[in-house]
Amino acid sequence: MNMLETVSELCPLCGEPIELVIDCSVVEQQYTEDCQVCCAPMLISVVVDEQGLPAVSLTAENG
Repeated sequence: MNMLETVSELCPLCGEPIELVIDCSVVEQQYTEDCQVCCAPMLISVVVDEQGLPAVSLTAENG
């Protein structure tokens, strides 16, 4: 099983597509990362299901 998954999402602030590399060995995680396009901080929440697939949610850090 691949422990790293690349997912494409949209930045919650600028709306531009970004790619995130998710460590699927951690079932639930939450962390802050800057957008690769606009550099604004966003809160990334991840839950990995039984099949090892991540569900990713992005929100503006200050919102």
